[in-house]
Amino acid sequence: MTAAPHFVVADSAKDPTAEIWFAEPAGFTALPLESLVAPPGSPAADELRTAFTPFLETAPDELARQQFVAQIASGQQMLAALREVGTVHCSIGLHRDDVDETASGDGQPLISLFTLSWRDTAVAPRAVTAARVVTSAAGHTHIEYLELPCGPATLSETVRTASADSGLPRLPLLQIHAHLPHTDCKRLVVLTLSTTAVIRREEYRAVLQQIAETVSFDSPLESGTGEAS
Repeated sequence: MTAAPHFVVADSAKDPTAEIWFAEPAGFTALPLESLVAPPGSPAADELRTAFTPFLETAPDELARQQFVAQIASGQQMLAALREVGTVHCSIGLHRDDVDETASGDGQPLISLFTLSWRDTAVAPRAVTAARVVTSAAGHTHIEYLELPCGPATLSETVRTASADSGLPRLPLLQIHAHLPHTDCKRLVVLTLSTTAVIRREEYRAVLQQIAETVSFDSPLESGTGEAS
């Protein structure tokens, strides 16, 4: 017998200003963007400082505390950059690589980053926008056109490597994108799942498509559940 899927409804789903609803599979933890990128001196920034205080107090020495603070600041800079390009939701995915535990997977943990971003587009039929966004961008491969419950969409992939002077690990970064034009034909939402586990391309693509299939531009709460951002 197959158990019915279990959904937890986020508070944002009841926000009267919400414009999109979606559901994430197990293993993803949403990051509180509003708090993490709050301006200094704001109530949200004070709350964040209070939340981090216990971690700082358990550090073995001042060097460890400074390293922790530097890592948090680096993460905040990344999230702020995402916000500047229209990102409104961000989640960390942590899963066990159980595809083939006797070979390369070996049950090791896999980390991914899921983001949801809005982009303005030229006014056009939704199917045209979905196709144009991937054909006009360089580096997109494995392009697939889909008809989802929320309308036309395209899936594509890119693989990027950090530049030598970026200070980031020079590991190939697989990014799988789902482009879903809004019903107003003036913008689209981009779902992106990023991971360095390039060998698990097919599995992560399936995960992103699963999320994309739950997207709705109209509140589904009367007939189902989901998350909003």
